[in-house]
Amino acid sequence: MVRVIMGEKGAGKTKKLIELINDAASQEAGNVVCIEAEKTMTFDLHYHVRLIVAGEYPLASYESMRGFISGLYAGNYDISHIFIDNLLKIVRGKSDHECELFLDWLEKFSGDHGVSFTVAMSEDPSNATDGMQKYL
Repeated sequence: MVRVIMGEKGAGKTKKLIELINDAASQEAGNVVCIEAEKTMTFDLHYHVRLIVAGEYPLASYESMRGFISGLYAGNYDISHIFIDNLLKIVRGKSDHECELFLDWLEKFSGDHGVSFTVAMSEDPSNATDGMQKYL
């Protein structure tokens, strides 16, 4: 399962994401991971959540994100949910066809490995491609 939360800056995406992350940490049996662009949620998340600051790693493309997520899972098969905050900032991308392909890859990865994904993007939802609409 892939879920996308899109909205302009200041629309409350991060607050909603924090609630979803903390709910997942308290309800899901597996490990919950949050990948964020900068170190901003440290004190807002449940202590069981594995927080990863993407800025500490060279993740400037969708391809590097694919490898990073694959590596996370290869090192911990107990991951049940991965949250990605501010994806477009991490990969320096846009809500375009390349982003759509990345979300499709996440959907396939989810089906193959049983990991759910929730992705937040600072972008007007009307800019989402037709293929991205199914994840909103």
